[in-house]
Amino acid sequence: MAEASAACYGIDIGGTKIELVACDAAAQVRWRQRVATPQGDYAGFLAAVAALVEQADAALGQATSAIGIALPGVRERGSGRQLSANVPALTGQTVAADLRARLARPLAFGNDLQCFALSEAHGGAAQGYPSMFGAILGTGAGGGYCVDGRLITGFNGLAGEWGHWSVPGHLLQRHGLPLLPCGCGLQGCVERYVSGSGLASLERHLGGTAPDAAAVIALAEAGDARARLALEIHRDLLGHSLAALVLALDPHVIVLGGGLSQYAPLYAQLPGAVVAHLFAGAQVPPIVPPRFGDAGGARGAALLACQPALSSSPQEHAMSSSQSSLPGRGVGDASG
Repeated sequence: MAEASAACYGIDIGGTKIELVACDAAAQVRWRQRVATPQGDYAGFLAAVAALVEQADAALGQATSAIGIALPGVRERGSGRQLSANVPALTGQTVAADLRARLARPLAFGNDLQCFALSEAHGGAAQGYPSMFGAILGTGAGGGYCVDGRLITGFNGLAGEWGHWSVPGHLLQRHGLPLLPCGCGLQGCVERYVSGSGLASLERHLGGTAPDAAAVIALAEAGDARARLALEIHRDLLGHSLAALVLALDPHVIVLGGGLSQYAPLYAQLPGAVVAHLFAGAQVPPIVPPRFGDAGGARGAALLACQPALSSSPQEHAMSSSQSSLPGRGVGDASG
């Protein structure tokens, strides 16, 4: 017997998990299921996605004709081949074409970061705002930009790739930080310093051994001076990068995503850190936590499937990525 009526499915492909959500006509999630992402097995990946769709059809007692899929990595316009460091098995494969053949129904393709932003713009934390930016702070850093609820993808599909803006040299000098190379081929990219993995690297640069952002936060809350300094440096660099977003896009609200979005003190601390890098008179927009959390990417993909007009460009040509979207580095799951 059907658990609920589904208008469309959304599937979010991550480095460790594949998640499917079934949404009704009001974009409410009615069913969800996750499975582990097969590692190094492309055939297994295709089979896992197909099995998730079959499970959803069975659970809901019907098959939906609309499926949106959020893929990590770069997809070449000409060949359609994927490049993804987060899911290496996808690299070099014609993932979109193969999924269409395997699922035998129409598919819409997007990018996980942009799908997160779209989800929060529709019924989420950015509902009702004229414009919003969804800033992911996870394994990497990136985001998506929506105006009047419509996803702006840009000429290359790269709109929102704020994680590959550069940290100014004077800030690196202020904090005694090295110019770090990025997998995208550039140096000093924002994500190397302000992502969750960036926070951990800051603590290790100061002589610590924290393996991840959660460990840095735990140490800081326990009174560790080195971890507290790492958080202070991180806050200044993140404040500058968000100030740059304000100057470039001036969104009416910024919604944080990824693991660091769960660190509650950020929401009280960031406005001051951002305004310190703005000229007099400029105001910081609200910076808020996400409503849908880690379900945002899949729900946003479902929205693309049900309402393709919500995107500024055909999802067939989405080129962005979740952790890095430039040749030389496929994207990891920045929301992780």
